Amino acid sequence: MLRRLTLTAVASLAALSATAPAATADSLLPLPPLPVLQHDRLLARAEPAEQTRLTVTVSDSGNPTADGVFDLECGPASGSHPEAERACDLLDEAVETGKNPFVPTDRNAMCTMQAGGPAVARVEGTWEGQPVDARFSRANGCEISRWNNLVPVLPSAR
Repeated sequence: MLRRLTLTAVASLAALSATAPAATADSLLPLPPLPVLQHDRLLARAEPAEQTRLTVTVSDSGNPTADGVFDLECGPASGSHPEAERACDLLDEAVETGKNPFVPTDRNAMCTMQAGGPAVARVEGTWEGQPVDARFSRANGCEISRWNNLVPVLPSAR
C-alpha cells in the first residue's frame, strides 16, 4: 500500500514538473526528501520476520513415541515437537535453497511401486508466513522420498 502511494506521489511530482512553466536555473530549489519514502523504509525495517508455526500430526509410524500431535515454532525453536531445533534448522535450510518442502508430489510423476508402511502425517500452519496444509504418506517411492526429505520435522518411519 505504501509503495503504491509512493509511486503515485512520484508520478504526480513528475507530471507537475513537466507542466510547470519554464524556470531559470537560479529559481530552482532542491526538493526535500519525500516523507513517504522515508516512512516506507522505516516500516520495512520494523516489520517482524515471518514466523514458522506448524502442527505436525503423525500416526502409524512404527514408533509409538513419534506418533501424536506436536507443535513446532521456529525463530527461536520451541513447542512440543521432540526435535524442534533440528526441525527448524531443516526448514531454515529449505528457505535458503528456495525449495518448499510441503509441495505435493506431481500427479504425473513416475514413482516406484514400493510400500513404505502405513505411516501418515499432516502438517498445518504457517511456514515463513505462507499457509501450509500438507499430507504425507509412505505409499510409493515418491512419497517415501518426500517424507524422508522432511525428517526430522516428520519422524523416521520404521
